[in-house]
Amino acid sequence: MIERNTLSFADAVCITPPVALKRGNVYPFVEMADVDPGIRNVRESQHREFKGGGSRFSSGDTLMARITPCLENGKIARFRPSVEKAVGFGSTEFIVIRGRDGITTNDYAYYLTMWPTFRQFAVGQMTGSSGRQRVPTETLAGFEVAIPPLKEQRAIARILGTLDDKIELNRRMNRTLEEMAQAIFKSWFVDFDPVRAKAAGEKPAGLTPQLAAFFPDSFEESELGEIPKGWKASNVGQHFRLTMGQSPPGTTYNETGKGTPFYQGRTDFGFRYPTRRVYSTVPTRFAEPGDTLVSVRAPVGDVNMANERCSVGRGVAAIRHSGNSRSFTYYSMRGLAGHFLKFEAEGTVFGCLNKTDFEHLPFCAPPPEVLAAFDRVVTPLDDRIETSEEQSLSLAAIRDTLLPKLISGELRVPDAERIVGRVDI
Repeated sequence: MIERNTLSFADAVCITPPVALKRGNVYPFVEMADVDPGIRNVRESQHREFKGGGSRFSSGDTLMARITPCLENGKIARFRPSVEKAVGFGSTEFIVIRGRDGITTNDYAYYLTMWPTFRQFAVGQMTGSSGRQRVPTETLAGFEVAIPPLKEQRAIARILGTLDDKIELNRRMNRTLEEMAQAIFKSWFVDFDPVRAKAAGEKPAGLTPQLAAFFPDSFEESELGEIPKGWKASNVGQHFRLTMGQSPPGTTYNETGKGTPFYQGRTDFGFRYPTRRVYSTVPTRFAEPGDTLVSVRAPVGDVNMANERCSVGRGVAAIRHSGNSRSFTYYSMRGLAGHFLKFEAEGTVFGCLNKTDFEHLPFCAPPPEVLAAFDRVVTPLDDRIETSEEQSLSLAAIRDTLLPKLISGELRVPDAERIVGRVDI
């Protein structure tokens, strides 16, 4: 049995450690939106001038969301900047945690923060008005943890890190695949590149003669402006089925898995698919597998895809093209980002998009043969994303099973190594 030393959280790790930043200098900046639940590392999304506010951190520090529902959703990540050993700053809603020299490693401090027992404790310390509750930093100090020797910590972090490494690799690959698919959509249906090439007497770049034949070689004027000849200037409602969400009674909600997965808004949206958290025993409106989910209340326009039958509340709409094309629906909704933003900006307090306004958003409808060609090209990319995300879910389930047992000492490192060794990574 490995001997463990029981310490307060404040003695085991450094909470909000000092980081020297100079006003007026530009540093990496991390927003709350940059943190993906269940993804270990976060990189800056931008660089900003430091004016004195926000959380401060160094490479390897753990950023833990202090605000609801971000903490409950698992927004915890290590800062891994694009430049090695860089320092940065970010949202005021982060609590920064760092390993303490000679007591805990940075990697172990991250997994300690991810430990469900600690997260539940942190959630229990929240104060403030409903919907804007926060964890006071000082309340974390007294939480007691049993800390193993550094050698054991490194072994635990290595085991869990093996799983996290593969999850992150999958996510990077999936982002690349999605960017490829979105670029094809934009080229065909927004910029009309194949049509412009043929109109100029050129061969459309990247298209086989068979694919190029589906596109016209000229444009015509329409109420939407210049569109490919034979395509139809229309609106979303004419070509997509919209199911606007409706919230069941609050008394039917639970987080114990009873009933149907329920999504009230974009809170549980992930990279591609939402994460189960809340269920309803009396669901009223549904999204089917492959439907695109769009947030229609602040913030308007976030997009996900249903990977199972689920219930949608009033903050979400479920969308499907009349031709049942999963991929075309998804990338069409992502392509409407500029229109969605107008409804977010025009809201008096909170943005909102109702069914009538949604249905009247402009849409240039391609003929069925072009849509079918897009499906043939892009569906294999989306299938790879789906398979990869399913693998990541399985790996995350193993990680989330091992983590509390390793942190608590219930599971020995050699036993965990054997379990991970049997996993196809």
